[in-house]
Amino acid sequence: MNRKSVLILGGTAEASALARAIPPRFGDAWFVTTSLAGRTASPGPVVGCVRRGGFGGSAGLLRYLAENRVDCVIDATHPFAARISAAARVACERARVPRLLLLRSSWRRDPRDRWIEVDDMASAALLVGRLSRRAFLTVGAKEAAAFAPARHVHFLLRLIEPPRQPLPFASCEIVLGRGPFTLAGERRLIERYRLDLLVSKASGGSATEAKILAAREEGLPVVMIRRPPPEPGPTVETIEEALLWLEDPLTAVEERSMR
Repeated sequence: MNRKSVLILGGTAEASALARAIPPRFGDAWFVTTSLAGRTASPGPVVGCVRRGGFGGSAGLLRYLAENRVDCVIDATHPFAARISAAARVACERARVPRLLLLRSSWRRDPRDRWIEVDDMASAALLVGRLSRRAFLTVGAKEAAAFAPARHVHFLLRLIEPPRQPLPFASCEIVLGRGPFTLAGERRLIERYRLDLLVSKASGGSATEAKILAAREEGLPVVMIRRPPPEPGPTVETIEEALLWLEDPLTAVEERSMR
């Protein structure tokens, strides 16, 4: 059997689930490597070979594809990981390696939702400064710094792990947690910390949707940062669709390009 190699660009629950699903479906037909950016010191468990750290842009990824004889790439990164997704598209096009984007489904807006949609963190920070006194900030430690100018706002930050550097807020508390989160747990946070607004990326998926549902129930406004546009190319939303694509990635790409 000619064993093939698939590189999963990971760091998400979807990427981990896909890595777990490939061996039972295909046996030894695919050698699975999951790449993690390394931003989290203690990522969740991943089945198969794991590579940590960046590639060095599209040129570095292109070298990796050639040196490791990668047969196809599945980009299962976070919907906001625009840089690595762009690098993957360019590298795969140059290497002529089939690429699939596994993009989690978006949250559906309910008539009861009080979303205020913006395009970037700076716009979100301006709104928070105007609308809130006690805000629930769920955008990650790196992006959270954009909200520091809102000096009169008390922030509750949820992070996967403690920040590596002090955060530049006049008033804040940190809660640690890794999804999936429950609706009951999100309700308790809103009540305990007397939160009056939620800030969230439009990440989609089920793991963190409970905060959106809790905000809806409590009537909290949500400052929602829109997703960047996805890279062009074949795209699926489920693990099953990705597995079907893996049955013949080259044919799948050709069929989609003819549509």
